[in-house]
Amino acid sequence: MPPTRRKTVSAGLTWDQVPLAPVVLVKGTEGLLADRAVDRVLELARQEDPAVEVTHLEAAAYEHGQLELVASPSLFGEQRCVVIDSAEAMTDAFLEDALVYLRAVPDDVWLVVRHGGGTRGKKLLDAIGGAGFPVVTCEPVKRDADKADFVRADFRRAGRKIDPDAVQALVEAVGADLRELGAATSQLVADTTGTISAEVVLRYYGGRVEATGFKVADAAVAGHAGDAVALLRHAVATGTGPVPIVAALAMKLRTLAKVAATRGRSGVSAGELGLAPWQIDRARRDLDGWTPEGLANAITAVAAADAEVKGLSRDPVFAVERAVLRVAAARAHR
Repeated sequence: MPPTRRKTVSAGLTWDQVPLAPVVLVKGTEGLLADRAVDRVLELARQEDPAVEVTHLEAAAYEHGQLELVASPSLFGEQRCVVIDSAEAMTDAFLEDALVYLRAVPDDVWLVVRHGGGTRGKKLLDAIGGAGFPVVTCEPVKRDADKADFVRADFRRAGRKIDPDAVQALVEAVGADLRELGAATSQLVADTTGTISAEVVLRYYGGRVEATGFKVADAAVAGHAGDAVALLRHAVATGTGPVPIVAALAMKLRTLAKVAATRGRSGVSAGELGLAPWQIDRARRDLDGWTPEGLANAITAVAAADAEVKGLSRDPVFAVERAVLRVAAARAHR
């Protein structure tokens, strides 16, 4: 059996670590990472055999015998790669056939099972992992620090450099959706040369940065009430709802509160705070002029706005505007 077909216990791999193996499980709800994992396996299979035959089967519409049919020995002897899509909605027929398949995995087939999350087919998922086949975990990337790591990793793989401020600007501009963030990094890699600076990011995505809740939060925390309100109204006019703007305000203030709590303490790591180093440096700069009382007042104002935009107010936009003014005032009256 060729070395690439040996089973090894490798659970919890990331998409860029997955090896070529007789069976690979790609599970999790983050679609972009799952796409990348499947694409990587297909690329590795083509490197192993340029003539590999690739077949996709939809687990949600699977009928008995289909897996055996596509995995049966080829007339011309080429290797095959079978990708099972939507395994989270698998039929009972697929579950039964897949469990049988695992008892005698063919030597000339690579099987990739893509499961989008949930408990459906847990017996199969456990069987794949328990047999020592690679398991790729594709969980949602929610924290800004993790999105920043994602951006840096993409540029590193492309052999390019990006400044810390540019990473932050890119996450703020398109970080709400990982697919958009991945597309943005690809565009910057393709369209530019040299080190990516914040100016380059703003040239490509400046309009989006200006219209996000993060820019509103930056202006409010800096005490620039007029700029914050203007940015807020522009954000709303261009489609940003009150809820994400309040969320951006809350995130900004939580970060300030975390970093403020470390004043006078030594040995506190970025990992303990759940923040990236650049976020801590930025928060320390933003904290200039803030008192504990002012920060507490700002957090209280945003908490009230959060309740209002989620149903307690008839005018959510006004509620956010009032919160923005209160945050700016909390810093101004120090």
